[in-house]
Amino acid sequence: MACDRPTDEQRRPLSRFSVEDVRLRAGERGVSMSYSTVWRLLDRDALRPWRQRQWLFPCDPQLLQKARPVLELYHGRWQGEPLGPRDYVISADEMTGLQALSRLHAGLGPSAARASRYEFEYHREGTVCYLAFLDVFSGRVYGETSPTTGIKPFEAALARCLALPRYQNAQRIFLVVDNGSAHHPSTSPARLRQQFPQVEAVHLPTHSSWLNQVELYFSIVQRKALTPRDFPNREALEQRLLWYQWYYNQHAEPFRWKYTVRDLERYVEKLARYEPVYAAARETAALQTASGAGVSESLTN
Repeated sequence: MACDRPTDEQRRPLSRFSVEDVRLRAGERGVSMSYSTVWRLLDRDALRPWRQRQWLFPCDPQLLQKARPVLELYHGRWQGEPLGPRDYVISADEMTGLQALSRLHAGLGPSAARASRYEFEYHREGTVCYLAFLDVFSGRVYGETSPTTGIKPFEAALARCLALPRYQNAQRIFLVVDNGSAHHPSTSPARLRQQFPQVEAVHLPTHSSWLNQVELYFSIVQRKALTPRDFPNREALEQRLLWYQWYYNQHAEPFRWKYTVRDLERYVEKLARYEPVYAAARETAALQTASGAGVSESLTN
């Protein structure tokens, strides 16, 4: 019962079950339990039905074919052959729309039995785009800030990244990117090859940012440098991003990437079992959109 999702058929306007909800549902089925008993049973089986996390179902039909070269690159191989000493793998992406938020009042540091606090209200001081290029085998990051995102800022930042001394004698540079407009798979490979003959663009499958190693770095930046976000102006936010990048590079190490092609194959096999459920959900959503049925109409029905 705890692992079921609440549905309208159950006449419960809920998005998740709490301990009390599970207890009441058990009572409706003739099983009388106390709150503490239900909690103990859930705890024994490590069930937390009130906890949720966002997930995006991979919908790229070529998930395995597109992700295989990326995973092989992370393990030092390309098309079945080991990479050479002058081959590099760079994982690249952008953090877009980063807001510089100026808090109305100063925060408070932590004290005994009290977490640090920061002011809820703020002024918006503008937005910044952070473009970063992670060298997969060294762990070092090159990044720049820009007021906007797009093809020109991305390729200008890439040019300055590739101008670093360690890439001057590179034979091949494999650039792992997603399918964003700044490096779209239909246009960017030829354009990048014309500007940077040594660069081979390797695109990730759709909805697969979890396979992009630079996202791990972005997660660290978000937690350690941008939370809470409290900057008097946009320039201060840009300085923090670049200063943290310098700080990170002082002790940078490559991520211990253990996910393999075989792991992905097992994941694809698992997805195949769930695909009929998601296909039915997508079809229902498409029909509702086509018919113009709104929320109020659905509730009335």
